[in-house]
Amino acid sequence: MAHNPATTLPRRPLDRPLRVAFLGTPALAVPTLDALLAAPDVCEVVLVVSQPDKPSGRGNKVRPTPVAARAVEAGIPLMQPRRVRRGEFPEAFEAAGLDVAVVIAYGRILTTRLLEAPTYGCVNVHASLLPKWRGAGPIQWSIIGGDAVTGVTTMWMEEGLDTGPMLLKAEEPIGPDDTSKSLGPRLGQLGADLAVETLRALQAGRLVATDQPEDGVSHAPLLTKDDGRMRWEESATATRNRQRGVTPWPGGWCAYRGETLRVHECQRIDGAGVPGTVLAVSADGIDVACASGALRLTRVQPAGRRAMSAADFVNGYGVDVGESLA
Repeated sequence: MAHNPATTLPRRPLDRPLRVAFLGTPALAVPTLDALLAAPDVCEVVLVVSQPDKPSGRGNKVRPTPVAARAVEAGIPLMQPRRVRRGEFPEAFEAAGLDVAVVIAYGRILTTRLLEAPTYGCVNVHASLLPKWRGAGPIQWSIIGGDAVTGVTTMWMEEGLDTGPMLLKAEEPIGPDDTSKSLGPRLGQLGADLAVETLRALQAGRLVATDQPEDGVSHAPLLTKDDGRMRWEESATATRNRQRGVTPWPGGWCAYRGETLRVHECQRIDGAGVPGTVLAVSADGIDVACASGALRLTRVQPAGRRAMSAADFVNGYGVDVGESLA
């Protein structure tokens, strides 16, 4: 069992900066690392932990993770263990003399041994308003779910998946045209500010943990390619929310004459018909029926080609009224 925050968090101010380990991997986590580095009165980042370098991009060249690259640039000791349960890493983590660890999108489950290594436990920066959207894809699923507001929660980490007591929260509205690509950076900066605020409260001896309520729990699993399939059998609003939530990955897509057609942009319009059926084709786009309402596809990408306007797609490939994209 990991530390209990009620008995572990300090109840009087500390007269020194906190010794911090930062665990993160993607670009979303970099603003939080930068924010911690910019607050030397609150903390000293003595160790960065990120996932191992992997092949990516054109040519499948091995590249460091965004967090690893930033750690090297800042001259901070970096570890990229392939195993976190045994071997050199747990011992090095315990030997670092940590006050607290800050975790955001690291991508590995931390063992009880690791959770208990820092004196004041581990703080997770989670991109949702817990207990809603526990899991690895909270930004995407908040949009898919049609939420008007999301945010960031700092959470005391325990063995369960995002089940630990909450520390601080901050809200962020979701605009009607937001995608995961546009919302992610805003939540990244919001989380960065909240992480510093959380450590400042810990340092001051006034950080309090509150158990998550049992009501309102929802889950946000990692997206798969199938999550991007346009669900014409749902309402136009729900189908567009899905397309926004899966942008940029895996991207919205539908069937087109035995191949896949990616949907980069669409808008809700009035219309009725068999779900997935093309209702109209014009210079403005391709109108497709949903269970209620319709969507106008305005920017698409056929298999093996570049993204293009729907008008260019119609001119180059052709779409018939009454054709099914389901």
